[in-house]
Amino acid sequence: MLADRDPIVAELAERAGPPRLRRPLDTPFAALVRAIVYQQLAGAAASAIHGRLVSALGGEVSPEALMALPDQEMRAAGLSANKTASLRDLAAKILDGSVAITPRTLSRQSDDEIVTRLSSVRGIGRWTAEMFLLFQLRRLDVWPTGDLGVRRGFGLAWDIPMPSPKELEALGEPYRPYRSVVACWRAVELYGRAVDSALTR
Repeated sequence: MLADRDPIVAELAERAGPPRLRRPLDTPFAALVRAIVYQQLAGAAASAIHGRLVSALGGEVSPEALMALPDQEMRAAGLSANKTASLRDLAAKILDGSVAITPRTLSRQSDDEIVTRLSSVRGIGRWTAEMFLLFQLRRLDVWPTGDLGVRRGFGLAWDIPMPSPKELEALGEPYRPYRSVVACWRAVELYGRAVDSALTR
């Protein structure tokens, strides 16, 4: 157990309880659509645009429905030209099989394989793919070193200067194969002002 190996983890567990990942409500495709829509937007604005997009799709967030939706309706929902292109690229790659996100296929792929495949989609980078691993697939050993909230939270909890992504990579090694557990503690809320992050919302 991590708490038995590290007194800081034990303190986090005592103060915050065990980290919990909610059971995903979206399909894998809908989760990726949501992730693209929400990128670089404030929560309220992103939620409104996402809601309008889902309405334009008639509630069916599928690759087929998205590809059939005219560009003008996507723009009317509030999507930029770049995000429209990203969503179409995602749908196209799923339909042609170059990105496979069925539960069976995902269960057979390693974390690195999933990150590599998802990162081939326009608008999806490593961070978005890692959030997919954490929150949609609930993988146990995800270590998002590029997440500002995780970096700052680790620094605050372990009382060290905020580590760089490269430094955090090494600092996470002792917590394999359960690094997701350490990443998902809301340390920035316990020890300091929260940084906007998917892990601290």
